[in-house]
Amino acid sequence: MTGHLPVWPVAALALPAGFAVAQASGVRPLGGAVMLALLGACAWWRWGASRVALLAVGGVAVASFVASHLLHDALGVAGAVGLAGVVTGCAAFVLLDRAEVPRRTSTAH
Repeated sequence: MTGHLPVWPVAALALPAGFAVAQASGVRPLGGAVMLALLGACAWWRWGASRVALLAVGGVAVASFVASHLLHDALGVAGAVGLAGVVTGCAAFVLLDRAEVPRRTSTAH
């Protein structure tokens, strides 16, 4: 790694944390604000990354958010929110964090 902390755990927890805040407070916009703040932190930490990658992770997060609402009957609320978090975290890892991992070069002679 180049000294950067990975952002995938924060991205993965954005939707579950926002959901938890919305449930605990009864204020859905507050939960949305928490989710956006955590995703914004990911973008800020990786501001030097490709803008396409940042937008793609944001798009995956939005799609996961929508999908969690559509899947809650089939998977239950916890399952739908958890799946959305996993998908968003995986997208952040692949598109933002993996680029930070140095590639091995062959040492065979």
